[in-house]
Amino acid sequence: MGLRQHPPARPMSGKGPTVMNAKKAASGAGAMQKMLDLIERVGNKVPHPVVIFLALTALVMVMSHVLYMFGVSVTYDALNLQTHALEPTTVAVRSLLTGDGIRFILTSMIRNFMTFGPVGIILVAMIGVGLAEEAGLMKALIHKMVMVAPSRAITFILVFAGAMSSIATDAGYLVLIPLGAAAFLTLGRHPLAGLAAAYAGVAAVFTANILIAPLDGILTEITNDAIHLLDPTKSLDITANFYFSVVSTFVLAIAVTLVSEKVVEPRLGPYHGEMDAGPGKSAGLTTAEQKGLRYAFWATMALLIAVALLTLPSGAPLRHAETGALIGNSPLMDSLIVLIMLAFLVSGAAYGIGAGTMTSLVAGINAIVKTFAGLAGLLFLFLVMSQFIAYFNYSNMATITAVNMADWLKSANFPALALLVGFVIVIFLLDIILTGGIPKWAIFAPIFVPLFMQLGVGPELVLAAYRVGDAPVNPLTPMMPYFPMIVVFAQKYDKNAGVGTIVSLMLPFTAVVFVAWTLLLVGWFLLGIPLGPS
Repeated sequence: MGLRQHPPARPMSGKGPTVMNAKKAASGAGAMQKMLDLIERVGNKVPHPVVIFLALTALVMVMSHVLYMFGVSVTYDALNLQTHALEPTTVAVRSLLTGDGIRFILTSMIRNFMTFGPVGIILVAMIGVGLAEEAGLMKALIHKMVMVAPSRAITFILVFAGAMSSIATDAGYLVLIPLGAAAFLTLGRHPLAGLAAAYAGVAAVFTANILIAPLDGILTEITNDAIHLLDPTKSLDITANFYFSVVSTFVLAIAVTLVSEKVVEPRLGPYHGEMDAGPGKSAGLTTAEQKGLRYAFWATMALLIAVALLTLPSGAPLRHAETGALIGNSPLMDSLIVLIMLAFLVSGAAYGIGAGTMTSLVAGINAIVKTFAGLAGLLFLFLVMSQFIAYFNYSNMATITAVNMADWLKSANFPALALLVGFVIVIFLLDIILTGGIPKWAIFAPIFVPLFMQLGVGPELVLAAYRVGDAPVNPLTPMMPYFPMIVVFAQKYDKNAGVGTIVSLMLPFTAVVFVAWTLLLVGWFLLGIPLGPS
């Protein structure tokens, strides 16, 4: 379950448990399967991800200097997120090979790494997740889940839980994706199919949820700033897209489930690697496991009571100090990763005590140290990746690309519906290189929200369109910070897995989610259904 690169499992035959070998045994591969096979073969021939990002860093340096020499720049009206005012902004390409650029490279390296979001999230979360795994809690929970849940419902449960995980920001990447692979393996199904289904739920459906997520508050605030440019009396509240988001969650969870079971899993074929040595679905938990799960349950209940006491009363520490809010900008939302870490830490320690798998404090510390030791390769990759992203952002090339695409779309004079679909496509394409949802919306909202309002399209529909375009490509782009981690997860089950393996697995999900979600948006627009209670 952790991020350690385990030694490859011993196969049942003389050859390694490669995805390609499994697929060769399957018959009747169609044109789509052949195309995905080709993508996998080509993708897996690319160098190690560290080498890729080093090469991309060198390319950004050269391109930034060439565009700088040509004086490439763009002027647009941007929202100041501190003052909420619209400010004319001119952005020019900055070279990384000038004196200022070289100073930035040499002085920002440590800052770039330390402020790279996934680093802190992984290190903190894996304290709890690593201890829970080493104690045996994760294996027991997976066994319990596959005992209780109908076998064919496991895929939908994983996908739906992945979509819901956005309430806890990035925790789904660390917990649900490896859990999905392990659950499928326990059921005798291909673990990479479980990994892919959970990854699609976490990443491709990220902006849909049946609850209000932290991202909703920020996107709504930026939207309101854009609305006030045209109508200072109008504002959206945080539930502006709630109905659409709830329906989207169920529709996309069903769509992802169908893609997983009808396309991805048949393409993978049977898994020829080492199967789970533990009991199968029909076997019960051992007495020690049952006792450990009881201890973990009561420990988790105690933690939930403590969190409730810190959250529910008026003036509680985890409420916003001024507004008393729990959702949006509040200490509760800001502490979710820490609370998740504590949940795994407390339940894992309790399970270990109850099951007899962790009998001392030193054993718990050693489990966490072992987990951290397995993160070394990933942390080195994050060091290189963080430099590339920082240099790319410093050059302003992504911002200039986004503004030029927005200007082109605005000047195309499309009718409202065509412009709405074009807007979704532009956001989808930009997400390949500019993965942050908030920075893109800060650029696009002041341009498109007033434009659509003048065409009679409500700002809540523009925000919904942005959600549709922003998420589906997440599982495909190597610019997504967690992409390398997914490759590491896959290599636990297929030592030959690489970038091509993940791209070929996730491409059907991205295509179906994008098409299904866009059609849902178009239908919503044509029928005039309210997007939320406001």
